[in-house]
Amino acid sequence: MAVLHRGLRLGMTLIAGVMAPACGPDLPPAGVPELGERDTTVLEMEAGARLPPLNREALRQAIAGLPDGEVTGALVRVEGVAGRWLGASGVADVQTGAPVRTDALFRIGSMTKTFTATVVLQLAAERRLDLDRPVQEYLPRLLPAGVYAPITVRQLLNHTHGLPGVPVPQKDPAWFFENRFRRYSPRELVSLSLPAGPRFAPGTQQQYGNIGYIVAGLLIEQVTGRPYGDAVRDRILRPLRLRDTLVPGNVVTIPGPHSHGYERVEPEGEVCPSGAISYQGQCLVDVTEASQSVPWAAGEMISTTADLDRFLVALFQGRLLPRAQMEELFTVPDVPSVGGGRASYSAGLTRMEVNGVTLWAKSGDRHGYNNGMGATRDLRRRLVYSVNTLRMGQDRPDAAARIVAAAMDGLGEAP
Repeated sequence: MAVLHRGLRLGMTLIAGVMAPACGPDLPPAGVPELGERDTTVLEMEAGARLPPLNREALRQAIAGLPDGEVTGALVRVEGVAGRWLGASGVADVQTGAPVRTDALFRIGSMTKTFTATVVLQLAAERRLDLDRPVQEYLPRLLPAGVYAPITVRQLLNHTHGLPGVPVPQKDPAWFFENRFRRYSPRELVSLSLPAGPRFAPGTQQQYGNIGYIVAGLLIEQVTGRPYGDAVRDRILRPLRLRDTLVPGNVVTIPGPHSHGYERVEPEGEVCPSGAISYQGQCLVDVTEASQSVPWAAGEMISTTADLDRFLVALFQGRLLPRAQMEELFTVPDVPSVGGGRASYSAGLTRMEVNGVTLWAKSGDRHGYNNGMGATRDLRRRLVYSVNTLRMGQDRPDAAARIVAAAMDGLGEAP
């Protein structure tokens, strides 16, 4: 196998067998990948901080034993100044037994929000929009006057807008199977949501959801006069040479190497229903091909672990945003979260504590794919993973929790 460095796709398969994880060699420290000849940014390290080595065995064990009853496969990339670790486990196709590839594309789900937020913040930096102005001034006929109070652009991005959720039960398998190829327009989704009325006064609470980013996508289109996907491609994908990151639009397939996504269904008596695959005592429906119009600018994109790591590095280094707008990524509003606790979402990211260390991250969930990306703010440790879960919307699979814990192992311990 061959390893192609510096943001190129990995031309290798790292699987030794169906049931055992395959891991890349213990590569030398990768640091921060180059982003181009003009990149002279120096990573700011915490003074006197020591980074423990990667726990490679813990990472191997995190994805061992796949497929199992809840996951068919997984792929993992851990990068940083302590080294690089690549791993994959399980099967990409339950019918052929093809192994998972570490260069595979996958549906990134809500990690799309980080890209959408970045474009909005770029437009703010260019003074083409103001984060403190109401979105109603940019989209005057979208939200009914007298029903919805002014909602600022910033509140769209940090989920404090109070807009009602999209009433489409996409996590219900029965609804999904019937509507998986249906195409919704963004304005149709907003119009379906609005009759429920506001959930709370803007800026007073935080509630995570897709609706704010669907409106943010419409805002991008209003300000630029072009499809939001064009803005993502022109402003992020092409400058960073993210050749394996896609805004699919109406395309329902995943081009290039990828693991299939499956949804588990109940058997009919002792046999699987029509269209389902019998596999290891379960009935699975291949859901790889599906319209992504429901999440749209909140969750439709496709990428790879290599591209997402490259994106995180550029974003955190300030190559995509000036300092003032970049701080929006790391600013969590001081408000309560609906359902209890305090807010944890910023503009496009989530603040989370893992082993006593702050990780700025984003997860993403689509049918057949449960994913995550995150990094310490200084980029010394970075993680991107994709797990092929069998039930969209379930609690985070055990495999995903193990991956996060293994990747951050030792980071919070005293030197």
